[in-house]
Amino acid sequence: MKNFLTFVICLASVSLYGQELEGDKINTDKGDLIIRPVQHGSFVMKWDNLIIYVDPYGGEEFYNELPAPDVIIITDIHGDHMNKTTLEILDVSKASFIVPKAVEEQLDEKFKTNLKILNNGESVKIVGFDILAIPMYNLPESEDSRHTKGRGNGYVLTIGGKKVYISGDTEDIPEMRALRNIDIAFVCMNQPFTMEVEQAADAVLEFKPDIVYPYHYRGREGLSDVKKFESLVKEGDSNIEVRLREWYKPQN
Repeated sequence: MKNFLTFVICLASVSLYGQELEGDKINTDKGDLIIRPVQHGSFVMKWDNLIIYVDPYGGEEFYNELPAPDVIIITDIHGDHMNKTTLEILDVSKASFIVPKAVEEQLDEKFKTNLKILNNGESVKIVGFDILAIPMYNLPESEDSRHTKGRGNGYVLTIGGKKVYISGDTEDIPEMRALRNIDIAFVCMNQPFTMEVEQAADAVLEFKPDIVYPYHYRGREGLSDVKKFESLVKEGDSNIEVRLREWYKPQN
């Protein structure tokens, strides 16, 4: 309980003078939500002067010009999500972490001062917005799967009246297909680690977010065909906006 109170107090002390962040702007009930893709499955959001990092990864070159985080959300234990090298170079002096138990167990102690463990089905309300942890896993389920059910989290954030879904590393699981009223979705697609483009498109056409960002789409054979994903989604439902953004620098 003591750690959780520290967690809340830390968030409550966020400076009123947030740094500028360039990116897509989406209107909410309380100002714009700004979304900035960073690398692979990592992105940064700013809302109401809060800076939120999701799965910070890629090293110093991707973060040295970005504002320091107030909240860091991590989905899973793999190095492209919980990246210790990147965490080491970040200014986390005011950051609170939201992580599943498996991630908490592998984090260095210095990152646990302001940390909240969320496992599948659990939620927490922090300054101004809610975070719900939902499953992310491979199909068919098995004990030797790359992503076993219950270890990592996808997340649904409710921010200024908008619902933001972060898939993490998952296939087109029933829990994702059952989502409703999602305004913005970040959906992965890189076999053999997550799902094929066709699976991702089919799932998106079922839960129908207003906006979808294909992300986390680099696999063993290179980059997935996100143009094909866009085409499949638009053919199935022209009301869904597909946003293709630069998640990989040319040298990657």
